Amino acid sequence: MQHPTPTQLYQAFQQHPLVCTDTRNLVEGSIFIALKGATFNGNEYAEKALAGGCAVAIIDEEKYYQGDNYILVEDCLKALQSIASEHRRQFSIPVIAITGSNGKTTTKELLNAVLSEQYTVLCTQGNFNNEIGVPLTLLGLNASHQMAIIEMGARFSGDIKELVNIAEPTHGLITNVGKAHLETMGGLEGVIKTKTELFRFLESHNGKALVRYEDAVLINEAKLLPTFTYGYNESADIIGTLKKEAPHIEFSWKKKGGEFDGEVTSPLMGEYNFQNILAAIATGVFFEIDAIAINRGIANYNPTNNRSQIIKTDRNTLLLDAYNANPSSMEAALRNFVHMDGEGKTLILGEMLEVGDNSEAEHKAILHLAAELGFTEIYLVGDEFSKITSAFDDAEKLREYLRTEKLTGKTILIKGSRKNKLEMLVDVL
Repeated sequence: MQHPTPTQLYQAFQQHPLVCTDTRNLVEGSIFIALKGATFNGNEYAEKALAGGCAVAIIDEEKYYQGDNYILVEDCLKALQSIASEHRRQFSIPVIAITGSNGKTTTKELLNAVLSEQYTVLCTQGNFNNEIGVPLTLLGLNASHQMAIIEMGARFSGDIKELVNIAEPTHGLITNVGKAHLETMGGLEGVIKTKTELFRFLESHNGKALVRYEDAVLINEAKLLPTFTYGYNESADIIGTLKKEAPHIEFSWKKKGGEFDGEVTSPLMGEYNFQNILAAIATGVFFEIDAIAINRGIANYNPTNNRSQIIKTDRNTLLLDAYNANPSSMEAALRNFVHMDGEGKTLILGEMLEVGDNSEAEHKAILHLAAELGFTEIYLVGDEFSKITSAFDDAEKLREYLRTEKLTGKTILIKGSRKNKLEMLVDVL
C-alpha cells in the first residue's frame, strides 16, 4: 500500500481542518492521528475515533487499516509534523520562537500579554512545547492571526533543531543557557549547542534575534544575526532599571538614547523575572507597540501554573515556584527569596532532575548556598537530597508531617522540579 505524499496529507487536513490525538476529546469531522507513547498505541483507538465522529484516522500500523476513512503512513508523529509544517507555510506572519533553560514559559506569557495589546496572536498554550505540542499549536493558525509565539522545550541534543524545522520561525529569543537537562544533553556545552540551534536556523533563513545584552554567551552565538538587545547597559536597544524586586517588581525602561519614562509595577517578583519582562518589552518595541500599551500588558500579567505565585494562606505567605527546577533556576530563586519581605523565611526544596553525573555536587552546592544566604529552616524532598542529608521521600510524606507539625507565621519558598508535586503542600501550609 502506497503512503501519501506530504501534499496529499495536507490536502486531507484542508478538508478536515481539526486534529485530535485523544479519543477522550474528539471533535466531529476532525482527523484522528494515532500517536504512540510509552504506555499507549493510538492505532488501537482509530476505530473508536471514527465511531466517535472523526472523519479520517491516520495510522502507521497496517493491521489496523479498515478502508477509505483510514490513511496509512510510515510514522504518525512525522505525519503530524509534516502537516503542521505545510500549514505554517501558508502564513507570511512573524513567528517568534522562544527557548531557554529558565524562564521561557513566563517570557512567552509576557510576550503574549504585550503583543496582544495590538495584534491577534497565536501563542503556545500550557507546556505544548515539544515534538507533539509545537505542531499541534501551529495547526491552530488561521487567517485572523497576525503573529505567532511558539515556545520550544528540549531534553535532548537536536530537539530545538527538529522544532525550528517544523515551525520555521522568523524571529528568536533564548532567555538564557544554564544548567538544565545536563544529563541528556552532554553537559553545559551540549545545552548551549542545543539551545542555539534556534540561532543557527535564523542565520540560514534571514531571521532576527532578541538577545540580552549582558549574556556574553548568547551575544557571541548571535554575532552573525541582526539583533535587538535588552538589558541594563546604556548600549542596549532597550535599557531597564530595576527599582524593587520583592514582593513585586518595580522598574522603569527606555529606548537607547531616550529618557526613562515613569515607573511600572509587575505582579512578578525577582531579578530573574525582570529579565523576562525586559525581553517582552524589547519584543513589543521591536514590533512597534506603543509604550503605554506595553506597560499595560506587563502590569496586567498575572502568573499561574505554579510559577512565581505568591499565595497568602490563613497562617503563612507562600512563594510557589514548583513547575521546574535546575541548578540555575534554583540558585536564582534562593537569591531572590533573600530580598523578599517577610518573617520566618523557610525553604521547601524538591530535588532537581536530569542533572547528570554532577547531581550530588549540584545538590550539595544548593544546600551550601542556602546556608551561606542564612536560611536555617529547610525541608527537603527527594532521593537526591537524601543522599546528602535528611530528606522526605516525597511530597506526600512531607505533607503528612506538616499536618501535625504545622508551620505558622512563615514566609515559605516552595521550589522543585515538577515531578516532585510540591504544590500538594499548599493546603497544609
